[in-house]
Amino acid sequence: MVHQHGDEHDIPNEHRINRHGAWLPADHRVQHEWLRTQIEHVDRTPKKELIPVLYDFKRLIEGNSRIYMYFNQMWEEIPLKKPYYKDPTGMKKQIRDYRHMLAVLNHIFTQAPQWTDAAFGVGMVGVPMVGIFDYVMATPSGHAAFLDPEVNKMLKKILNEWGKFLKSPKSAEVLASHKQGWFSEHGVKDLMEVANAPLKTAHRFEDMYICDPSAKHYGFTSWDDFFTRQLREDVRPVASPDDDNVIANACESKVYNVARHAKLRDRFWIKSQPYSVLDMLGQDPLAAQFDNATVYQAFLSALSYHRWHAPVSGRIVRAFVKDGTYFSEPLFEGPAGGYVEGERGAKAGEIDVRGISVAQGYLTALATRAVVFIQADNPAIGLMAFVGVGMDEVSTCEITVSQGARVTKGDQLGMFHFGGSSHCLLFRAGVPVDGFPAPGRQENVPVRGKVAVIKK
Repeated sequence: MVHQHGDEHDIPNEHRINRHGAWLPADHRVQHEWLRTQIEHVDRTPKKELIPVLYDFKRLIEGNSRIYMYFNQMWEEIPLKKPYYKDPTGMKKQIRDYRHMLAVLNHIFTQAPQWTDAAFGVGMVGVPMVGIFDYVMATPSGHAAFLDPEVNKMLKKILNEWGKFLKSPKSAEVLASHKQGWFSEHGVKDLMEVANAPLKTAHRFEDMYICDPSAKHYGFTSWDDFFTRQLREDVRPVASPDDDNVIANACESKVYNVARHAKLRDRFWIKSQPYSVLDMLGQDPLAAQFDNATVYQAFLSALSYHRWHAPVSGRIVRAFVKDGTYFSEPLFEGPAGGYVEGERGAKAGEIDVRGISVAQGYLTALATRAVVFIQADNPAIGLMAFVGVGMDEVSTCEITVSQGARVTKGDQLGMFHFGGSSHCLLFRAGVPVDGFPAPGRQENVPVRGKVAVIKK
């Protein structure tokens, strides 16, 4: 099952990484090689003036003693050995310091994410910034920096600026059939393998998604227009549309976790990552009704569909976006905490190279997220909640419904833009919800398909 191009080839065990969201390749050499090509371009070309938003970032780092310390120390705290310190050839260090980081970002922000047929040259499928920050996020100084409110305010500004480019016609240049294009032979093959797997169909791209294959870029006007592409109505039928006891899947996604009796407040930063409902729901007053909740969490593949749909019919009680962190990882992933317990080959004092994808429980409490409360028509459900969690670059969460609006099961609620993401459904204590797909399923659960039932 492909989630990231290049993962289907034979990968030696020492280079294979189980990345839950597939936002970075399973073969760690692929990420190194991608970063190496970006760095080589920056190092061999004349120094370019920083774009305005990155110049503002530089001024923030150098004008604030605390942040200056963080962004100097985080690069020094990466373990001085492979695979962290040097590229796969062992010839040179990759990102050297915050100035080098800014120069590489300056290069990346002039291009949309590309597709590359060569497995060892693949792009980061929409999340180039996490490719750069992957190691430093897990260092003590990186942990502090990416929790810092001023840093996150600046990162939001940076991502919004990059988002403008990804909505521009120029960003659509990567939506072509050449080797760096998303409609290359391998690009379409991998996209459709992921899309067809849930229902074991054999659709072509134009059969699955609303587009015009005869038009330039298949009719997509930008990278973001492609990323937020819409499904054709009949390819994802709504599960039992006339039965309110059947819960529809809100996102095309792979199961991450099912938790019962989630506390209103808990220690979400520890290794077991218990859900902290009050934090997940943005401290909203309605959160008090969800003590001891049932939580279903699943993540969206890099190659999948990124719109959200109503899991039940009912009324939108509240809908808002809660600003949060963008690249924060818990300390248990870094040198201070080592690997997650039970991981094969775990070594204390090293960075968990699987990165932010194994911190999805933690992210529900801290990352930028969309929160939608729905009063279900089914009295056995009552008030429930959907949480769309922005991961890394994908912290642009767009809600397309408003408070008081009526939704029918399967209707659109909103979408993620630009990169990686996760989502949760929360049911109050006493709601007899069951039948969730089990974690470990390889293919996505189809959006709008059955994800759970209310026991009669």
